[in-house]
Amino acid sequence: MNLKPALATLTLSFGLLLTACGNGDGSTSSPSNSNENNSSNAEQLSGTVGIDGSSTVFPIMEAVSEEYAAEEPNVKAPVGVSGTGGGFNKFIAGETDISNASRPIKDEEAKKLKEAGIDYTEFKIAYDGLSVVVNKDNDFVDQLTVEELKKMWLESGKVKTWADVREGWPKEPISFFSPGTDSGTYDYWNEVILEDGQMRSDATLSEDDNVLVQGVMGDPGAIAFFGFAYYKENQDDLKIVPIVNSKGEAITPDHDTIMNGDYEPLSRPLFFYVNNQSISEKPHVHDYVKFALENAGTLAEEVGYISLQDQEYKDALAKLEEMKK
Repeated sequence: MNLKPALATLTLSFGLLLTACGNGDGSTSSPSNSNENNSSNAEQLSGTVGIDGSSTVFPIMEAVSEEYAAEEPNVKAPVGVSGTGGGFNKFIAGETDISNASRPIKDEEAKKLKEAGIDYTEFKIAYDGLSVVVNKDNDFVDQLTVEELKKMWLESGKVKTWADVREGWPKEPISFFSPGTDSGTYDYWNEVILEDGQMRSDATLSEDDNVLVQGVMGDPGAIAFFGFAYYKENQDDLKIVPIVNSKGEAITPDHDTIMNGDYEPLSRPLFFYVNNQSISEKPHVHDYVKFALENAGTLAEEVGYISLQDQEYKDALAKLEEMKK
């Protein structure tokens, strides 16, 4: 038997097999080696995102962190609640990457950040309607004007009972519950309702909005104000008070009246502020902020706030990408 043709065929086939397994440059690699290289190139995100600030913004960012953990389990993003002012203090000290705020940053806070060499970017995240509530058994407060709110909450000593607010209301004592002085909600109320006057000193203050909710639930003569989400969460146990706007209309806060501006002057935007250096040097912070802006609208609605328009989130994402350049 002539073995040469068979041997030649075998040699050719073996050569073709080697060529098929080669990389075209004389080197060879197996599929498993290629997969290992691909997985090593796809770097797993890890690290901690420092977040603190507003109790009003907290429910939104807590929802963001919970959803983000499902996608990036090696990134930790716990959300602290020091109030807007307290959060900015930590942001200025370089302790956090993100500062949640229920009001715009103050000039003095911006100045301190500049002195600390911290560049930052503001992002709007949702809308809120600051809600005025009384005990659910209160059957006489049907609405309040801005002037009545001012008279009630100013440190004048003139309003002690509901009869002092409006003629015909009972002479029952009023208990006042307010967010604490580090809260952006406190600042907003002072600016819009008290016109920077002094809040009454006998009000019970707390940075924890749940304390305010419990205070009103347990006191028939109580009144409080806090973010819309906390009212929504406890609406079966509280009574919301319509507020008379500049058109003379008594408006109850809800999705539509907050978004279209009818619920004024107590409708307001919510924010978070980001350390620019964290965005450029910490990939996990950039990724977290991107995720927040992509999902904030849906999550804000789920926890009781009002989303921005879609284009506003798109513009914010474009601004974020510019920060990386």
